[in-house]
Amino acid sequence: MLIHPNPDPVAIKIGFLSIHWYGLMYLLAFAQFVALGRIRIRQAHIAALGWTKEDIDDMLFYGVLGVILGGRLGEVVFYQLPHFMANPLEIFAVWKGGMSFHGGLIGVMIAMYLWARKAKRNLADVYDFIAPLVPLGYAAGRIGNFINHELPGRVASADLPWAMIWPGLDHPVHPSPIYQALVDGVLLFIILWLFSRKQRPRLAVGAMFVTLYGCARFFTEYFRTPDYEVSFFGLTISAGQMLSLPMIAVGAALLVWAYSKTPENKAVEIAFKNTATAKQKSKKQKARK
Repeated sequence: MLIHPNPDPVAIKIGFLSIHWYGLMYLLAFAQFVALGRIRIRQAHIAALGWTKEDIDDMLFYGVLGVILGGRLGEVVFYQLPHFMANPLEIFAVWKGGMSFHGGLIGVMIAMYLWARKAKRNLADVYDFIAPLVPLGYAAGRIGNFINHELPGRVASADLPWAMIWPGLDHPVHPSPIYQALVDGVLLFIILWLFSRKQRPRLAVGAMFVTLYGCARFFTEYFRTPDYEVSFFGLTISAGQMLSLPMIAVGAALLVWAYSKTPENKAVEIAFKNTATAKQKSKKQKARK
């Protein structure tokens, strides 16, 4: 068995100022959003829509607000409402951890809606652009949970090579934040990044993210100690699984719609093909000269 390293949650302390690893993981998530975004705008089908570095920086500002406000409010409403009702000032203690991904996702969707209106961008195009940039940021957040020794897993067999003794527990558990970082984060990023490298119907990439994350989260929740459980059609599922089921249903429906070849999607594909053809003709003309 492994033993949780139980590192100091404070990465740097200078006088009264303390910088927590949890906060640094969020900074890492935002930095990778910018880095991957700048790679993404060089992809032909993305460049054809006129995305710029300034768009990425502007979206990041809105996205940070959406993640922090939505994530914290989601934690309060979805998971610990009685606790925070009794201790309202703790709502602001974000450095201690406690951010809901589902709440953060809702917050980001609202923030991107506001940005899309300001930038006069199609909202579906915005969701498609940012979807592949999210999973690695999520993985960084789960590493922050691990450092804070949050989200311990369910009881694991002592024979499991990576079963771990968690701080405050005397029995081995699954290191669920690591599972979620790898499956819900890294694996989802690889699949979504490969999927989004080619031109897809409008909203297909965003819908694929919602569907795959819902499925991945539903699976990894089996290894995490549930915040609470509910009975659903005679089956007992955790709070995280309950919140993931609508994601799977809505994401799958949107994916089917995206591939139904609506006139709007056809127009996007035609515009991209026309742009690509024009670029090829321009290159040929330059080569002849």
